[in-house]
Amino acid sequence: MKQIRPLDRIEYKVDFRIGGIFTLKDQQKTFYLTTPIYYPSGKFHIGTAYTTVASDAMARYKRLRGYDVRFLTGMDEHGQKIQEKAQEAGMEPQAYVNEIAEAAKKVWALMDISYDDFIQTTEERHTKTVEKIFQRFLDNGDIYKGEYEGSYCTPCESFFTESQLVDGNCPDCGRPVHKVKEESYFFNMKKYADRLLAYYEDNLEFIEPESRKNEMINNFIKPGLEDLSVSRTSFDWGIRVPGDPKHVIYVWVDALTNYITSLGYLSEDDSLFKKYWPADVHVVGKDIVRFHTIYWPIFLMALDLPLPKKVFAHGFIMMKDGKMSKSKGNVVYPEMLVERYGLDATRYFLLRELPFGQDGVFSPESFVERTNFDLANDLGNLLNRSVSMINKYFNGKVPTTQSEPTEFDAALQQFAKETIEKYEASMEKMQFSVVLSELWAFISRTNKYIDETQPWVLAKDEALRGQLAAVMTNLAESLRQIATLIQPFMTNSPKEMINQLGLTEEHLEWDKLGNFHVIEEGIEVIQTGVPIFPRLDVDVEVAYIRDQMRGSVQTPQEEAEEEVQSEEISIDDFFKVDLRVATVIECEQIPKADKLLKLQLDMGYEKRQVVSGIAKHYKPEELIGKKVIVVANLKPVKLRGELSQGMILAGEKDGYLTLATVDEKLENGAQVK
Repeated sequence: MKQIRPLDRIEYKVDFRIGGIFTLKDQQKTFYLTTPIYYPSGKFHIGTAYTTVASDAMARYKRLRGYDVRFLTGMDEHGQKIQEKAQEAGMEPQAYVNEIAEAAKKVWALMDISYDDFIQTTEERHTKTVEKIFQRFLDNGDIYKGEYEGSYCTPCESFFTESQLVDGNCPDCGRPVHKVKEESYFFNMKKYADRLLAYYEDNLEFIEPESRKNEMINNFIKPGLEDLSVSRTSFDWGIRVPGDPKHVIYVWVDALTNYITSLGYLSEDDSLFKKYWPADVHVVGKDIVRFHTIYWPIFLMALDLPLPKKVFAHGFIMMKDGKMSKSKGNVVYPEMLVERYGLDATRYFLLRELPFGQDGVFSPESFVERTNFDLANDLGNLLNRSVSMINKYFNGKVPTTQSEPTEFDAALQQFAKETIEKYEASMEKMQFSVVLSELWAFISRTNKYIDETQPWVLAKDEALRGQLAAVMTNLAESLRQIATLIQPFMTNSPKEMINQLGLTEEHLEWDKLGNFHVIEEGIEVIQTGVPIFPRLDVDVEVAYIRDQMRGSVQTPQEEAEEEVQSEEISIDDFFKVDLRVATVIECEQIPKADKLLKLQLDMGYEKRQVVSGIAKHYKPEELIGKKVIVVANLKPVKLRGELSQGMILAGEKDGYLTLATVDEKLENGAQVK
């Protein structure tokens, strides 16, 4: 049977009015969204920040729309891996996870994440309720005791059958598994498989993007769900099974239930649970979709609770050379970006450049370009030009509009209204990059409006002063609405914009959008506008980001783990790389770049220049005459102002780097296969 529930929950209260009439008065609609609870495995990179910033943007948007929002994030703190990491650090597990949780909170404060609750699964409010939930599963016959024999991946905290392994390794992370045979409690997943599939069919928007739903159905449900091991006896850092303390409740019953334990489910005060559940959206990475769209719904069915309205799975932030990893020297941490380029530039890039729901690519070049073109040129210039003209033509006071709207005025105002409609529709679908693209189209349209109306020409004719006033008012009103619309994404810039325009936060209320008559007559703008996004020196900043990426510190254990999970590629992928033999004919150090050498190469069929970060391993004179292998079909880039037309291959281990060379008999230009 199809489950029917209202799109929005509305609370009602009885309101006594004069004359003895009772009326129902509706209060705020609620909106509950969650991030995954993150595993305390080390410093958060921009991939983790991406999930949280996207969720924060949605929470801020809903608050602007008048919703009573509950935004949850937190840490998943139990398990064998945590116990082992704490032992390696010489700490008690609780102290170890508390330290990482505090570090996480500092990162979220830096990123201005507006969460309402940060749950740690070691908190009593969680552990006590998990015990009650497990007991309910036992009482209802959903859990039985058996024996598990198979393969276990400690980093992923997952069991796998032999058929699920890939070349004997974990199918999720590629690391080695180890054989396990132990007594275990199992959850009867098969019991709910048909019901779950029916729920998918009746609730078409439960899993987004749709491709993730097809993946769950075809890869897991239709082949037949395996019963799930939900306890362990081989470690003790976790919540004990009620009545059987040698068993520790295994990760997914523990971790997933945080979404309801944080609301007080089965506690003395469950008012938050009654108010906010079911969740409106769980935001997760694509690697944990299975747990949130198969295990979690089944657990909720067993508890006879409503299911969340939506699970939205975003893609990964990739680098040009694949996944982020310290061994590749391509890890980007949010602190570095925020401290050098500001919070808003960082948040904007993450949500504009990367289509939410798909994989996206981070590169230093694209980050700097977005900051310069979108923020400094488009938005920053519009604000600066508008404030300067209001100062120049109207003594710094926003004028009143008394003239009839021109066709340019009407076109701008219509564009604004259409932008707001598109913005709202795309936000509901969590299409953040689309939303920002639509908003920047309005910014570009407003810049074009200046060129169309030519205020500098209108100012020369006193008879056209009314039109000039209308142009200034429309610019101020457009900027006010732009500041309103960027609030979910950028938390400092709207304040700076209204400060320069002489406005207050009341001017940024959502119900004032689409109205070009909000700003009161005589509002004074700032006398001298300050660029809210200074332009960046492309070469300097690209080089800086690359240097920071290369500066990632990696422990031997992390390096070993990452070597195991090197990505596999097809033979077709390999053949896309054009490797050629070349001879170094000139080489010199690049000034003020202690890691970079500039090499002139004889490719046989042409001469090329390549910039390489090998200066700490080779002196320029050592390379003259060496035969090297060059990736010849890389897109040229500029590094510290020098064009680099390829990449030379080298090997590195334990800080020692050596160039990959070939036999002297191979001619320049020969293809390496």
